[in-house]
Amino acid sequence: MDVQKQREEICEICHLLYQRGYVVSNDGNVSLRVEEGKILITPSGVGKGRMTPEMLVLCDLEGNVLEGDRYPSSESKMHLMIYRERKDVMSVVHAHPPMSTAFAICRRPLKERYLSEMVAGLGEVPVTEFAMLSTNEVADSVRPYVHDHSAVLLANHGSLAWGPTLISAFDRLETVEQTAKIYYYVSRLGGGVEFSQEQADTLRSMGDYYRKLAGKRE
Repeated sequence: MDVQKQREEICEICHLLYQRGYVVSNDGNVSLRVEEGKILITPSGVGKGRMTPEMLVLCDLEGNVLEGDRYPSSESKMHLMIYRERKDVMSVVHAHPPMSTAFAICRRPLKERYLSEMVAGLGEVPVTEFAMLSTNEVADSVRPYVHDHSAVLLANHGSLAWGPTLISAFDRLETVEQTAKIYYYVSRLGGGVEFSQEQADTLRSMGDYYRKLAGKRE
């Protein structure tokens, strides 16, 4: 894909995060692997609703700035760790959606087998250990989950998702927020009924089928 187009698509995701109320002010960060050993990432200190293509920063996987006149996101360390650990990950999205952030503050993972979309696609969303913002501690807190999950709740911080495309990472983060909202309502109603283990296993086995349906017909 053309680099300018990639920059524009990152900005589209940033604007969606702002429009959906998942970030305010300078919250959140978005990155995309653009070629081997290089990522584009949102800069520090710029609201996602105001993001423009020329503001994005090109870095290598060690965090060295290759292009751009701004500092990369202060949370770039966790993005870079995910790219180094997972060669198949092409995008990482971090935001502060209200409900999933509330679950992160309560240190409550999204693990009950209530929703088919979660069981078949997203999977369990664990909560990391608390890590001081903008430090290597954040990356270290995510590392135990990066290979077996597609999203986490960052303790007292927000939500983080990754995926094979920019839109898939955004969709996963949005699914985390929707799941947290539903779980909140289930809790207010006195608790829900989970899928049985057999039902959950069947749903998980259908993941490839749904991924095929999401693509173009052959």
